[in-house]
Amino acid sequence: MPAIFDTHTDLTVAGGPVRLYRDGAGPPLLLLHGAMLDTAAGVWRDVAPALATEYDVHLVDLPRHGGSRPWSGTLDDAFFRRFLDQLLDVLDLPRVALVGLSMGAGIATGYALDHPERVSALVAVGPGGLGAKRTAQFLTWLTLRTPGAMRLTTWALARFPRAVRASMVRNLVAGADTPGFDAIVGAVVEEAYAKHAHGERALDDWQIESYGPFAMRLDLLPELPRLAVPTLWVRGDRDPLVGHAEMAAAAEAAPNSRLVTMADAGHIVTYDRPTEFTALTRDFLRATLGDARPDGL
Repeated sequence: MPAIFDTHTDLTVAGGPVRLYRDGAGPPLLLLHGAMLDTAAGVWRDVAPALATEYDVHLVDLPRHGGSRPWSGTLDDAFFRRFLDQLLDVLDLPRVALVGLSMGAGIATGYALDHPERVSALVAVGPGGLGAKRTAQFLTWLTLRTPGAMRLTTWALARFPRAVRASMVRNLVAGADTPGFDAIVGAVVEEAYAKHAHGERALDDWQIESYGPFAMRLDLLPELPRLAVPTLWVRGDRDPLVGHAEMAAAAEAAPNSRLVTMADAGHIVTYDRPTEFTALTRDFLRATLGDARPDGL
């Protein structure tokens, strides 16, 4: 495990526990992971140490992930916009660059829309919350609303770790040949056990509450023309969850933004192409925030 994850600080934010990892010096960054079985030490395992050579990197396990447990209540999009504002206050970060993946990118985008004065730059990787309708909209909504279905899914994930491993093989472009694959799977399986132990649903409230029966309740696309933050949209060319059309529409709608499609990458770009993603993010942040390296080296 990279050294940045050797120590942590446990905070209280919005009335609940939040685990923080931090390393580096320079302009502040906050990295936000995705939903379901993601954790800070999982999806950012290769990216965070590299960015910490140039930036003051903050990572948290989002509520109901990793060391940020237990939480009660409904943790939907409205909650996370409030949560992120309070988190920045606790961290004493008046302004920060946000780097988010999947759900974390959707949360970061929503927050940047509400509080552009606190966001210096935004990197949104395969963000959730884009688009008015999803494939199999009604069936997905019905499944999400079926009593016990999401907790049964949690039980299955914890009960059958080989199935979790097989899913990771299918969803990572290089499959079992992905560098650090065993460590990646180990972290995901550990999170499945923790989610089951805490009686949590397999999907986050942010995801579940975003779905309506016939259209998405959360669609950020119509709001993006007022996004007043320099933004880099990133999508893996093999991402099965977030389509090119939605990402292109986001880049077209949001001022001062651009879309980069990364070759040979799926939804979790930071597992498939960590070195290339880090270089892309660093170049964008240097262009947006200025070169933070000593003497620009």
